[in-house]
Amino acid sequence: MAVAFTKEESFETASETLLPDRPVSPHLNLVTEAGLKALELQFQQAREAYDAASTIEDVNERRRQAAGPLRDLRYLAARLRTAQLMADPASTDAVAFGSTVTFSRDDGRVQTYRIVGEDEADPKAGSISYVSPVARLLMGKAVGDVVETGGQELEIIAIA
Repeated sequence: MAVAFTKEESFETASETLLPDRPVSPHLNLVTEAGLKALELQFQQAREAYDAASTIEDVNERRRQAAGPLRDLRYLAARLRTAQLMADPASTDAVAFGSTVTFSRDDGRVQTYRIVGEDEADPKAGSISYVSPVARLLMGKAVGDVVETGGQELEIIAIA
């Protein structure tokens, strides 16, 4: 849309209010109970930020402040709509969605990760997405099984 047909003072103002949508993963939107609650909280926070921006009198500043929360609301609404709540694993015999798996690497490092949905994955906090390469290799495996990734072997030493 041409700037001449909008109320923005400049092209820069118009472009600041037209943020591209956050990409939505093509994978199933599997979530843990904690992941679903986190999505709901993020949606609520984005809604509050949008509502706060809506009270700004200056139209250009209101649009600029509302752009991020509005984009987040669209993304989070889509993620909540498609969320598939997964029950905690019934068994620790094999790695599954929601499992916490501990494995050792060839170099002696021992790592523990919980396998969760994409939106709740945070490797630094000890969780990885079920679609990550490591999680895909580990799913369905049992304690003692060895998988190879990137020229390294990972041996599963515990499943919780």
